Amino acid sequence: MTTLHIDFVSDVACPWCAVGLGALEAALQRVSPDITATLHLQPFELNPNMGPGGQDLGEHLTQKYGTNAEQQAEIRRTITERGAEVGFAFNPNGRGRVYNTFNCHRLLSWAESLDDSDQTQGHALALKKALLRAYQGRAENMDDAAVLLACVREVGLDEEAAAAVLNSKDFGDEVRERQAFFAQAGIRSVPAIVINHRHLISGGQPADVFERALRDIAAGVDAA
Repeated sequence: MTTLHIDFVSDVACPWCAVGLGALEAALQRVSPDITATLHLQPFELNPNMGPGGQDLGEHLTQKYGTNAEQQAEIRRTITERGAEVGFAFNPNGRGRVYNTFNCHRLLSWAESLDDSDQTQGHALALKKALLRAYQGRAENMDDAAVLLACVREVGLDEEAAAAVLNSKDFGDEVRERQAFFAQAGIRSVPAIVINHRHLISGGQPADVFERALRDIAAGVDAA
């Protein structure tokens, strides 16, 4: 059995990150038990300077990427189809607004700290999925602490402890340090999947692509 280290660099604001995470998990199921992995969720803020209240999604996409409403609708249809392939249900009307996600990343770092081993990050992974469902699936307000705490409650974590994190600056430095590390490593877009600290797979690839990469990399580890 070969165990791989996987850094999944992403943002809950990124719909392709939901697709990529689902596809990666599907690939890991296919290669098990011959290949296992420790999955480490790493932060990336798509909109670190976004102010309170966020911005209308269509307006934001037009300003940032130059796309019009028709192009945005077509991209949304593609993402919805790709999400369905991995069992993720996107909101048919999109996210509605774009928000700053720094507090999401702080909560994810907190959840990761609850794990007591170097295995797949159970608490953080569960919370990541809940946050993605809230934002990408239900278009909820990610500026609202009640929304974030509802996600914490959904996955059975300590809501009072999470509220204390949100009301403090805890885990902020850790999030910034991790973001800086991967930015210095050349990560400019997400999802970015880094395997064994050296093999990069970019984008929300299909499960078949991840499966081939996992098998090829594991074969290289075994041959070394």
